[in-house]
Parts: sequence; C-alpha cells; structure tokens
Amino acid sequence: MGKTMTGQDEIRRRIEALVEGIEAKDLRALEGAYAPDVVSFDVEPPLQHVGVAAKLRNWAKVFEAFEKVTYELRDLTLTVGDGVAFGHGLGRLSGTLANGAAAGGMWVRATFCFSRIDGEWLIVHDQVSVPFDLATGKGVTDLRP
Repeated sequence: MGKTMTGQDEIRRRIEALVEGIEAKDLRALEGAYAPDVVSFDVEPPLQHVGVAAKLRNWAKVFEAFEKVTYELRDLTLTVGDGVAFGHGLGRLSGTLANGAAAGGMWVRATFCFSRIDGEWLIVHDQVSVPFDLATGKGVTDLRP
C-alpha cells in the first residue's frame, strides 16, 4: 500500500517541478504552477505583476538572457493549512548568459503563498527581494546564506 502524500509533500513536489521548469526554460511547465490571477512582487519593476501572463513574461525575459539556467532553493520552510499554505526560503538564479559568460547570480529572499484550487496547490502570490543598504538606498546583492 502506497503512502498518501501530505499537503507539505505536494507543495514540495510543486516547487521541485517549478525549479525543473526553470532549468528546462519551459514556460508551459511554469504556467501550471501558478494560479491564473497570481500576484507577484518580483525583483524587476513594476511593483507588482498581476496574472499568470505577466509572471510568464518575466520568466521569458530570463530565458532570453540565459543560454543555460540553474536555480537553487535553500532553507525552504512550509506551513500548510487546509486550503492555504505559505513558504519561504533563499533562492539563486544563475547559469550561462546568451553571450556565453558565466553568471553566478545573487541570493534573494523568496516567499510563496499557495491555495488549493481544484485539488492542486497553486502559487497565488510570490515575492522575491534583496536587502538594501539604508545609507546608499541600493540593493545588497553579494550576500550568501
């Protein structure tokens, strides 16, 4: 008899599939991770990106800039309720740029909010940020976990 997956297991698998989709540069795979009306606070302007099409446009820009993409997610912590869940961790996008240069990437803080929609855990909100230096007002992009 197989073990039934918990909500935590399902969400971890959803995030693993998201990472696989990023590394495969597969927009269709990514689309399946997000709710149609996802609200994303990404590192790139504007202040918010609303809807899955807007989120996918951000990923398309990444895929155009990179020949090969890798994504690492560390210290993922999840809290799962009956129909909603949230998680946070540290992420880094890196790889090889289209011009062949290696890009080590930067570590960012990532928060994911999920809702169980039609039996699936989908991302309804995400936020990616970097700390900033109060004295200069500039993002600090050289921090490491």
